[in-house]
Amino acid sequence: MKISGSFTLPVARDRAYAFLQDPEVLAQCMPGAETFTKVGPDEYEMKMKMVISAVQGHFAGKVRIADQKPPEQFRLMVEGSGKVGFMKGDGLLALVPTHTSTGLSILGSEATEVRYEGEVQVGGTIASVGQRLLDTTAKMVIKKFFEKLTEIVGQTGRSVCPRADLRPYPPLH
Repeated sequence: MKISGSFTLPVARDRAYAFLQDPEVLAQCMPGAETFTKVGPDEYEMKMKMVISAVQGHFAGKVRIADQKPPEQFRLMVEGSGKVGFMKGDGLLALVPTHTSTGLSILGSEATEVRYEGEVQVGGTIASVGQRLLDTTAKMVIKKFFEKLTEIVGQTGRSVCPRADLRPYPPLH
């Protein structure tokens, strides 16, 4: 199954790249992720729960980040298996600087369009739910990932840019 699309993050490209490389951020953003542990340079083991229609199960797998060209692009490779089947994916994420006029950007009007393109293979019982449902689920998981990432980016942006401690300046004499 091929997947592709894009999502705009309200931060500059270098910050977006850093967020997408941060294992703590990735763990928080991946729907169903239960554990996310570093096992080597740019390689992680994870456990997650996946639910597709009436089929659900726990998966154990690996995530690897490769072909890095900071802050332009990187490749994300994921594989996992469980009692209900297996999943293997490989995708290229390209980060393109852009501007936002919606007022969503945290630091001025800088934003980053994250374009993704890849392929996912699914087998076992989980594949029996049908292609259309798999497509819909993949899109939903990607959307939830980027929505959570946008939320984290926003929280971090506020903590990086505090509101002058909310104390008034001392009076001038």
